[in-house]
Amino acid sequence: MNFASDNTAGVAPQIMAALARANEGFALGYGNDDVTRRVERKFCDLFERDVAVFLVPTGTGANALALAHVTPPWGAVLCHQNAHIAVDECGAPEFFGGGIKLVELPGDNGKLTADTLKARLGNKASWGPPHHVTPAAVSISQASEAGTIYRVAEIRALAELAHAHGATLHMDGARFGNALARLNVSAADMTWKAGVDVLSFGATKGGAMGAEAVIFFDPERADGMSARRKRGGALLSKHRFIAAQMEAFLDGDLWLRLARHANAMADRLGDGLAQAGFTPVWPVEANEVFAALPAALCDKLQAAGAMFYRWDADASGRVIVRLVTSFQTTAEEVERFVALAKAG
Repeated sequence: MNFASDNTAGVAPQIMAALARANEGFALGYGNDDVTRRVERKFCDLFERDVAVFLVPTGTGANALALAHVTPPWGAVLCHQNAHIAVDECGAPEFFGGGIKLVELPGDNGKLTADTLKARLGNKASWGPPHHVTPAAVSISQASEAGTIYRVAEIRALAELAHAHGATLHMDGARFGNALARLNVSAADMTWKAGVDVLSFGATKGGAMGAEAVIFFDPERADGMSARRKRGGALLSKHRFIAAQMEAFLDGDLWLRLARHANAMADRLGDGLAQAGFTPVWPVEANEVFAALPAALCDKLQAAGAMFYRWDADASGRVIVRLVTSFQTTAEEVERFVALAKAG
């Protein structure tokens, strides 16, 4: 019953097999290999346009380098107050951006709203040189840290506001596949057609060993990114091994099949907990379930072998727990956890 994180899951067998194949023979380093070229073409096909692709080994690296590239050191990145870039990346965006400022905004269900963003951007007295930072980017997480998803219309509204104020829209897509599988729209519809300028495309949480990509939907905006990636220590010398993971991830829509399974297990878990009297505190839209449980029940579940994080506390003192499913989660694990919760 491991619901601690999709990071605790292993590597999808298809991706492990691809790594073994990539280990045969020799290949040029630093991204000058045939697998990397094929992956770049796959991303162009996926997004239905020419894109600039930069593979990196970590999600934090993808976010930090992407934001640093589109934000000057005197610029601001507006994001949700619980965004991964603000809470869980140890100041990496600020560091790689030479001191850029993250401006954190509130929002229900882990999401920014157009009204909140409009009000903040419209407060002109707080922006601009020589005394204030300049809004340079808006960053949204898809799926959010609350496991919720931005609909295409919501993304478009935020993009229009960002662009109207000269800012770029960045999407942290660590769980991009889970969001896309849920919305059942095209990757193009959920990104550049809705106004996204740069995407951190995640594969690690979806079943890779360690593979992410920074994708610019206007290749001209990627000028200098190859040097930034190298300078940031995120260019692998044996680059074919990260490319092989991404190629297998994308082949035959494996990434979406894995995401659909994780989402289905989250649905099953959320429904079961609701039947047990613990309705999730936020809508279950990707592969994360947040529920408020009595502390004694948390103790019982963890004593029985369940792994999860205690996230917060609600107004009544119950513990809000985060339960994350993955491509490896089984229905049996879910049913056992729900049965224990029902037993109290």
